[in-house]
Amino acid sequence: MEINEKSIKLWSTIGPRAAFGLAALDFAKEFDDLMILTCDVSTSAGLDRFKRQFSEKYLDLGIAEQNLIGVASGLSTEGFRVITTTFAPFQTMRCNEQIKVNLGYMKKEICMVGIASGLVLGALGYTHCCIEDIGALRSIPGLTIISPADSLETIKSIREVIKHQKPAYIRLTGGANNPIVYDSDYNFEIGKSVVLKEGKEIVIFCNGASVYRCLEASKILSKKNLDIKVVNMHTVKPIDKNQIKESIMQAKLIVTVEEHNIIGGLGSAVSEVMSEINHNSKKISLGIKDTYGKCGNYEFMLEKHGLSVNKIVEEIQKAIN
Repeated sequence: MEINEKSIKLWSTIGPRAAFGLAALDFAKEFDDLMILTCDVSTSAGLDRFKRQFSEKYLDLGIAEQNLIGVASGLSTEGFRVITTTFAPFQTMRCNEQIKVNLGYMKKEICMVGIASGLVLGALGYTHCCIEDIGALRSIPGLTIISPADSLETIKSIREVIKHQKPAYIRLTGGANNPIVYDSDYNFEIGKSVVLKEGKEIVIFCNGASVYRCLEASKILSKKNLDIKVVNMHTVKPIDKNQIKESIMQAKLIVTVEEHNIIGGLGSAVSEVMSEINHNSKKISLGIKDTYGKCGNYEFMLEKHGLSVNKIVEEIQKAIN
């Protein structure tokens, strides 16, 4: 797979879902034992071309997510590298028991890709939005959880999980015309965060599509003479404890930003690490405030839940003052 300026722009334009489908064509050539299983979402997951070109590596289970995990576990037992994918709430919430038993307890090496997580499907309501998936899965032992920042990181994280060969959930947020966070290739490592902007006064831990908005917010705040550090905490589990502990010792304010309930997600994971050491840092969590409420398009939802660039700036200024 060639990663260059042209491919990065293409993946950004089509968004993380379609970028995953496009990259799957290369994954099939790289990994002979790869199988991709879906629940009637080949088009939504960008897998139509994969289905045609590698029909022997593709299974559609229909709208039967619990069966999806069961069949995937059987294929994993027989030595296949397995990716399962469907919309995030159905990939995680509908078959939570099967994930617990087969991926957690039995340690089946399955890579689950939850498409359109967070708020991007706000127009379809909270049956299709997914603000609970990290919280629902984080307590299952042995399960890796990743929320990539852009389309390039989506591709790199899925490839690493395929090689990683441990049970994992990859949470895709944002839509088409997905803003570019990484404009060139870089080293992606599961469990190792990426510092995107150095600073000491305020530290923002973020992941998923929120990363770009946090970078934009940091530019505005920097003009107000605030020293901002931005960390892409793409892996929620296992979380990068060393980076958290190192960052909070010097900071006045710690901020977590995520398209997820503030309970159970990145904010909770960072707080758990902070509780292990002595420090004087204040912390605020930006995300969905444990509520559902009205629905609408993506921009409306981000603004409503305080996750737009301007809202992030406002909340940080309020906290620092």
